Order: sequence, then C-alpha cells, then structure tokens
Amino acid sequence: MNRFTLGIALTSAVLLGGTALTHAANLVLYCAADEAWCQQIKTTFEAETGITVDMTRKSSGETYAQVRAEASNPKGDVWWGGTGDPHLQAAEEGLTEEYVSPMRGELHPWAISQAEAAGNRTIGVYSGALGFGYNKELLAKNNMPEPKCWADLIKPEYKGQVQMANPNSSGTAYTMLATIVQLMGEDAGFDYMKALHKNINQYTKSGSAPIKAAGLGETTIGIVFMHDAVAQTAAGFPVVTVAPCEGTGYEIGSMSLIKGARNPEEAKKFYDWALTAAMQSRAQEVKSFQLPSNKSATGSPLSPDLSTIKLIEYDFKKYGSSDERKRLLQKWDTEVSTLPQ
Repeated sequence: MNRFTLGIALTSAVLLGGTALTHAANLVLYCAADEAWCQQIKTTFEAETGITVDMTRKSSGETYAQVRAEASNPKGDVWWGGTGDPHLQAAEEGLTEEYVSPMRGELHPWAISQAEAAGNRTIGVYSGALGFGYNKELLAKNNMPEPKCWADLIKPEYKGQVQMANPNSSGTAYTMLATIVQLMGEDAGFDYMKALHKNINQYTKSGSAPIKAAGLGETTIGIVFMHDAVAQTAAGFPVVTVAPCEGTGYEIGSMSLIKGARNPEEAKKFYDWALTAAMQSRAQEVKSFQLPSNKSATGSPLSPDLSTIKLIEYDFKKYGSSDERKRLLQKWDTEVSTLPQ
C-alpha cells in the first residue's frame, strides 16, 4: 500500500470512527431530584438499555435556568424531576418538546392533567405535599413549643430557628411562596413572607437542604416537601414531619423532553421507561417517599398519605406560567429578601 492509499485509508478510518462515536447511544439527563435517586435512575437505565447517561443534578430553578440559557444550542436531552411549575414555564416558552408516551394510560389523572396543562410538553412523574419538619431534640433543648401551623413559624420564639430555600433556585421554595399567596391572598401572603423572613437563618440553594440541616441539628425547623422530612426520619434523624393546620400546597414533579435535543430517540426511550411501574417502584430503595404517577407502582408505607392532608386547590397553570412566576419572584426579591433580619 503506497503512502497516498494509506493516507486515504487512515482518514476514512478516523471519519468512520468519528461517525460511530457521534451515533453512539448516549443520553444527557438533567435531574432535579435527590442525588441518590438521580444516581439510581442513571445506573438502572444504563444497565437495562446499554445507553450511557451523562447526568447532572441541580435544583428545579437552576435546571430551568440552564435549559433556558442553552435554548439556542441545547446540551441536555431530558429534564427529569423537580417541581412542575418551572416545567410548565419551560413548556410555555417553547423550551421543551411535545410528546405523548404510550405509557400515558397507566398514569394517575393528576399526572395526565399536568401534561394537558402544558400542551403535552411535560408530564407528572410523582407528587408530594408541602410542609415542614423540626428537630425534636433541639425543640426540647430550647424549650420551644411544637409548631403545627404556618402561623406558628412567624412567632418570635422561632427567630433564627427556621430555614428554607431561595425560591429563585428552588422549586420547593417557589411552591411555598405560591402556596402562601393562594392560601392567604397576595397582600396577606407577602406580609406573612416578610414576617417569616425575620425568623429565617439561611436561604439555601436546594429545596431539601433545610430539613437535612434540621436533621443534623444545624437549624430547628426546615420548610420542605413532607416526603423529604420523612426521609430524614427514616435515616434515623430526630425529625418530626408536620402538615400545616391551615392547609398546604403540593407539587407534581414532572419530566420534559428538551427541544432540539441531540439524542431524541434515546430521550423518548428514557421518557417511556421513567413512566413504568417497575422504575417508579424503586424510588423507596433510595429513601425517596413521593407518590408515584404510575397507578401500578408501589410506594413506601412511610410516604405521606395525601388523602389525610388538607390540600389547597393549587392552580398549577397560573403559578406555573412564565409571567406569574417571574412576577412573584421579582416581588419576593424586592419586598422580602432585601429586608433586614
């Protein structure tokens, strides 16, 4: 073989190799649930399909911001988990793709309603009620009363004892903000958030961080989804879970296909797989206690029973809309976060 022929052969081999690499089965997953759950999803999907998953874990608000920033050159394929509001906002802004999964008939009505509200650009994968938890040992040590209601958290005896996430980065905290506004009315709701601000010791980036801090004794009370508080108790920490007496909101954790994804077929395969009963039933293995969206999936007996909790008629369409979400967050930034503590 002469040098010219050899050169062509080598070039062809490189090109073919590059093509093979380009078309290798890969998936870029943005996961907005607990780290252990995200890792379980990644490794299980890889084992069952042979598709390599590049997974990034961020909070709901951070993931939405990333998807929006990458809109002109999408790097992710699937956005799984996190509160439904930013998924609805992304759908409204055309950042996600319309898709009707063949698994849809196996889902609870609330999961399908989420899809219908978004023009089939997202779908519900789990649900959970908002509440708070407290460290019973710290409470007893400091001789503080047991908090049972939202109204309790703004009492002066809890000054510096409450932690919640920042609603700009956390879907949990945005659900809290939208819940209080719907429960009390906007004016009274923002008055409440201002009063609560005086008792907050830290606004975290992640929605589950406050109850993890409570479990470790770094704060007394953490405002979170109730299943995250249950997870701390199940892990052996002295955390008591509370469903607020006035009533509370809830989330529909969602999943969306990112518009312009580089691996659309793998993304749809993941989407369908993530709606199966077998996949969703494994959540309890990593101490995730949300209510699964597949009607045949098995949840943990430790999971909060939503039928026993006083839930508000949470308006997902309104509070998941781009304009309303931006307006409330801007108002919180201006009127609440800037106040002295």
